Amino acid sequence: MHVEELKRCVPVFGFLPEKDLARIADSVKPKKFDREWLLFREGEKDQRLYILTQGEVEIIKALDTPDERLLAVREACTLLGELSLFSEDGSHTASVRAQTDLELLELDLGLFNRLLNTQSRFAYELIRTLAHRLVDSEELTIRDLRRKNRELEHAYQDLERAQVHRIEKEKYEHELEVARRIQMSMLPRKPLRIPRYNYFARIVPMIGVGGDFFDFIALDDERFGLAIGDVSDHGVPAALFMAQTATLLRMEAKSGAAPDHVLRKVNQHLMGMNEAGMFVTLLYGILDTAKRTFHFARAGHELPLVLSGDGFEVGYEHQRGQPLGILEDPLLDQAEIELPKGSVMGLYTDGITDTINAEMKRFGLERFRASLAGAIQERAREAVDRIWSDNEAFRGEVEQFDDLTLFILKAH
Repeated sequence: MHVEELKRCVPVFGFLPEKDLARIADSVKPKKFDREWLLFREGEKDQRLYILTQGEVEIIKALDTPDERLLAVREACTLLGELSLFSEDGSHTASVRAQTDLELLELDLGLFNRLLNTQSRFAYELIRTLAHRLVDSEELTIRDLRRKNRELEHAYQDLERAQVHRIEKEKYEHELEVARRIQMSMLPRKPLRIPRYNYFARIVPMIGVGGDFFDFIALDDERFGLAIGDVSDHGVPAALFMAQTATLLRMEAKSGAAPDHVLRKVNQHLMGMNEAGMFVTLLYGILDTAKRTFHFARAGHELPLVLSGDGFEVGYEHQRGQPLGILEDPLLDQAEIELPKGSVMGLYTDGITDTINAEMKRFGLERFRASLAGAIQERAREAVDRIWSDNEAFRGEVEQFDDLTLFILKAH
């Protein structure tokens, strides 16, 4: 490839001196790949870098999973594989698959890295180009979320019609189960292995779908994002708002930003799409397994309950917090909690403590604390089972009137 062709095909190269461009042009190696060929797989480490000269490729997240989605289609005259250069471990952030037969030029990675380190304007323009791509991908995610919400809204309309016509009862139950599966597919399905801790969570909606959710997000090898939320209202409307919130939270948390920043970004998105006037209480924090700390921000949600290894409650300073989706600049509570060996932390929604029995008494925080203390020597799953059993025994034959979510983290 000649120097002028190189500059025309990849504009950021136009910021390099002619001698460096000539070196790049002399070092490229032509490659060909057939349609459907997988050039890169998300999560794999690969130190290859290409210029696409002919054909089209698909940029895909979560390839071959139920969460698979298309981020973009790239045409000729674009770089491929450049994001892995800025990844801490060199892994790819998405998969790249040939949509047509391809012709590419493989770049000398050593030469490319040297130019990044010595030519600041070139590095700046490349980063600016990547930033524009990330913004485009984020906007595509928002559009995809809105599309999913429209699909759920149609399902909800079908459910309302089924309630009016008893002969459609079977259809109503089927659609409700579909909505439940859609909602549950947005929750963590595979447990993460984290050093020094074990955890377990359980969520049971009041009806087939609900407004509670939780998430556990790996930020790096030692930091993990924990989230729990409770949407106002119940049923399908709450599930729609929950889907919006959970997706936005995961998208913002992936940046590794501070918890309060993540919640404020989520609130900005919700304010722009919350036509139903709903709101969500939300707690998001980062567990640092090396420091054994949990730094969280709280938007009107219940406080974490933390017990030391001997079963005594660990106190910490806290303030008020306001839910997301209502105010442009909600008040957020922030705190950092130490979670040493033997300690246990419980995150929950108010359905747990607000459970009532036949005498109209609440399960309450004291019973919850006592139940958790009784499981202080057990693993997280056994602790969840014990609290759940105590809560159900207290409720007796009284019907569940709220969504129930419980998340237990145990330090070992």
